[in-house]
Amino acid sequence: MIQDGAAELFKDLGEIDSGQFEHYEPEEEMILNMGPQHPSTHGVLNFIVFTDGEVIRKAVPDIGYLHRSIEKIGETVTWPGFMPYTDRVDYVAAMTANEGYAMAVEKLMGLAVPKRAHYCRAIASELGRIASHMIALGAIAMDIGAVTPFLWCIGHRERINDLLEELCGARLTFNYVRIGGVSWDLPDGYAAKTNKFLDEFIGSLYEFQNLISNNPIFVERLRNVAIVTRDEAIDYNLVGPNLRASGVDWDLRRDMPYSIYPELTFRVPVGQGWAGTVGDSYDRFYLRFLEIQESAFMVRQCLLQMEPGEIMAKVPRNLKPPAGEAYARVEAARGDMGYYVVSDGGPIAYRVRARTGSFAAMGMIEAKSRGLMVADLVAFIASLDVVAPEIDR
Repeated sequence: MIQDGAAELFKDLGEIDSGQFEHYEPEEEMILNMGPQHPSTHGVLNFIVFTDGEVIRKAVPDIGYLHRSIEKIGETVTWPGFMPYTDRVDYVAAMTANEGYAMAVEKLMGLAVPKRAHYCRAIASELGRIASHMIALGAIAMDIGAVTPFLWCIGHRERINDLLEELCGARLTFNYVRIGGVSWDLPDGYAAKTNKFLDEFIGSLYEFQNLISNNPIFVERLRNVAIVTRDEAIDYNLVGPNLRASGVDWDLRRDMPYSIYPELTFRVPVGQGWAGTVGDSYDRFYLRFLEIQESAFMVRQCLLQMEPGEIMAKVPRNLKPPAGEAYARVEAARGDMGYYVVSDGGPIAYRVRARTGSFAAMGMIEAKSRGLMVADLVAFIASLDVVAPEIDR
């Protein structure tokens, strides 16, 4: 909301009628650095905030603090050797980052992945999506003052990490997917253990619903804050939950299906203005809550439907994809993640590029921050669920 007395400061934005503030004399403008070590920026991100008191004129993202040349590394190591680096593209939900790169190379080679491997990938990816969304929900609550929900979410994420650790031995930067399949099959008793966790987890979501989702104070802090309309979401190329929260019914798993998703049944939640206006910060929060339930349902289906079989295709030890280019997309936790690879026929990629959802979301912040209160900027950034490695690479 733009408070009384902000017209002169905002007159160059063309968003309000300055006539109603014709007697206003602007106060001194403050320029603040929010970051790069601020806990609410979700990583080493910085926002240069121009304010008049508590009212923001604009907040400009200042990125690059985590740039590690990951894409360039992909052009200096072997094709399989780049797989561990994909974990770092999104370390909060690394499984889908693995899968996207593997799919691009497989497409380049015309390689058919065994069906059981597809199921293993889907199980790992959807568990990773749940874990990622738990961090998002807990962080949104903590950023606006509620610490307990974050600890509750972390507790459940740790149990998911236990399950993922059984698959690949890691708890954060997972290295499970391989070009042509996955590294290991599901261990004995994995289905029963996962279903037991899901039974307890889905039941406990009602606690979260009562504690946070329906909490009047929490709702008021998010409803009608930083509304992103359907047209704005499309124009700024938002993806994933941020796009769907603005009322755009689009999900790669359903609309451009890959892997085993055509054989799964699931709903695609779309923002409805659950507490305020479609596309507000509460919609971005609550849509992820609903997606968690759908991901749990998909994991159950995979465990029920998968049959014994191979988990790896026959891939040459000295991998040299034929000369050409390929692009593959996956529905990551933060939306459409794409890998573009170019081969010159050698053992090392000629070009590797990644497209991520967080980078696109950062483009919204300067435009939608105008007129927000400083405290609402924190809620807006949290609702976008950006992570620094997806932005810098």
